[in-house]
Amino acid sequence: MNYWLIKSEPNTYSWDDFIKLGRDHWDGVRNYAARNNMKEMKVGDLALFYHSVHNPSVVGIAKVAKEHYPDPTTDDDRWVVVDFVPERKLDNPVSLADVKDDNRLVKMMLVTHSRLSVQPVSKEHFDIIIEKSK
Repeated sequence: MNYWLIKSEPNTYSWDDFIKLGRDHWDGVRNYAARNNMKEMKVGDLALFYHSVHNPSVVGIAKVAKEHYPDPTTDDDRWVVVDFVPERKLDNPVSLADVKDDNRLVKMMLVTHSRLSVQPVSKEHFDIIIEKSK
C-alpha cells in the first residue's frame, strides 16, 4: 500500500463536500508531477485529505476507489482523475504549523514541496500525522 496527500481549498471543495458525495473523482490537476503521482495510485491506497489556504490542515483520510482514467473536465488527454471514497475524518485536524514544528516531519513533502497538490507520503509520516490527530 502507498500513502498520499491530496490538497483542496475548503471554500471550493471541503471534506464535508466529499462526505456528502460519498465518492468522487479528484479532478482539475494541471501539474505534471501531481498527475504522475495520481498515475501511481492503486485501489486501496490511503490519502491524507488536506485543506489548504485558510487554516491549512490535514482533516481526513480518503481511500483510492478507482485508479486513474481521463479527466472528464477537459478534452486534453494529458490529464487524469482518480476516484476516492472517504475513509474517516480525523479526530482532530493536524495543522501545517503542527507539521512544521515536528522534527520527525521536516522531510515530508508538505514541508519541502508545499505547493504540490498531490504528493506521496511515507508510511512513517502518514503514521505520525495519524498519531498527532488523536
